[in-house]
Amino acid sequence: MLKWGDQTVELSPAVGGSIARYTIDVGGRSVDLLRPTGPAATEVLDFACFPLVPYSSRIRAGQFQFEGRDIRLTLNFGDHPHSIHGHGWQAPWSVTEQNASSATLDYLHQADAWPWAYRARQRFALDEQGLLVKLSLTNLAETRMPAGLGLHPYFPRARSAHLKASVNSVWRMDHEVMPIERIALPPDLPLWSGVSLAEVVLDNGFEGWDRIAEIAWPTSGIGLNVTASPELSRLVVYAPAGQDFFCVEPVSHMTDAFNRAAQGDAETGLRVLAPQDTFSAWMRLSPRRL
Repeated sequence: MLKWGDQTVELSPAVGGSIARYTIDVGGRSVDLLRPTGPAATEVLDFACFPLVPYSSRIRAGQFQFEGRDIRLTLNFGDHPHSIHGHGWQAPWSVTEQNASSATLDYLHQADAWPWAYRARQRFALDEQGLLVKLSLTNLAETRMPAGLGLHPYFPRARSAHLKASVNSVWRMDHEVMPIERIALPPDLPLWSGVSLAEVVLDNGFEGWDRIAEIAWPTSGIGLNVTASPELSRLVVYAPAGQDFFCVEPVSHMTDAFNRAAQGDAETGLRVLAPQDTFSAWMRLSPRRL
């Protein structure tokens, strides 16, 4: 457990290097800023936040070509037809450093169907500005490796929950949540001025993000800003029908970036790491009183 002032963070390294809970004390009352993890939860999808490494979102059919190699990944999400979110969220992480207000977790991946060894690292730190999560990926292989990063926080979806983010376009998705077409933000989805999360259903990637998203829960008098580093220039919003959560995910690349890059698309956000290169990014969660 990490503490700073009126903030507390509970980590679960063994469950995907995830955050179990992030709270702030308001007048003696503990308020959850992330969706809290139930006491009996063991599945990472029930936790408050997890890392996306060495890629975010989906790779079509778990297959892509990279520099003359045919890569065939294990499908890792039940009967879902695509590989999703990389490896880190489904693996235990090790605590390598910890003090009262910060901790470092590491995950070491040995080459397998993903034919590159790598090290991923998360650094969590509480301070007067909130919670800072730094995520890095180092290529330990002897050949170049394609790569992406992201974070997958879940937020409480109270009826008053409100989201505002400056974006300029959105990807239309097919029934398998794969991108079809990038379009201008429609008038009925004015994220730039704010939308009620009780009234929308989304599972889309957004482009042209200024890397700040403002979340508010007016009935509790609390808000939260999600700020990302320049490397996480895309935003995924997941607000499924009938659920008590929504996700606002800063990510470095678009869905199925690996295949789109192989087809010549230069605007996917995909990175390529030379041996021993490191790709780093961060997300900050900053609570505020409304």
